[in-house]
Amino acid sequence: MKYKYELHCHTKEVSLCGRVPVKEIIEMYKEKGYSGIVITDHYSPMTFPPSMLFCPQKHIDHYTKGYREALKYADDDFTVLLGMELRYYATANDFLVYGVTEDFLRTSGNLMAMYPKRFYKLAKSKGYIVLQAHPFRDFMFRINPKYLDGTEAHNGKTNPEQNEKAVRWAEKNNMRILVSGSDFHRKEHLAKGGIITDTPIKTNGDLLNILHSGNYELIK
Repeated sequence: MKYKYELHCHTKEVSLCGRVPVKEIIEMYKEKGYSGIVITDHYSPMTFPPSMLFCPQKHIDHYTKGYREALKYADDDFTVLLGMELRYYATANDFLVYGVTEDFLRTSGNLMAMYPKRFYKLAKSKGYIVLQAHPFRDFMFRINPKYLDGTEAHNGKTNPEQNEKAVRWAEKNNMRILVSGSDFHRKEHLAKGGIITDTPIKTNGDLLNILHSGNYELIK
């Protein structure tokens, strides 16, 4: 049996650019035959209102609203996991982070103020995976690969040429982990990415193990 998982999804509840409520997102992905989803709402200046912007770690209930709502619709056949798409202050680059927990978000300080080197050191101390999202999208630049575990090789919102550049960049730099994600914001982004596995993913630990193993296919 094969299992499909969405690795890049934004919710209306949290991401200002999200247009679909979690309940509808989960219903649609179940209808498309997916076995689970990673909620990767934006952890960025555009998510937190001014009163929360400089101490986001004190407002994680605000940040995890979409994830906690999604958990209501998880079941034995559909997994919901917490991830994040991190953007630092005054930058345009985005980073997908897998393995994070609510406790990590509450106790690790302001992640937007850390920048790649410092954040990567922190993430690796926890065993998390850090990937640059859609690295060839307009107005973005590639960071030093030494502060990454890999990249998003296929992004459902990004044009094929930019995705191909991401694959070549990953190959050139011997990146170990490549993923695919729909970058879901609206209904038209549904099921345009993800991974296919031979074994089910039930926990963040399962996801990290699968990504490190390379035993999965990219949905393109």
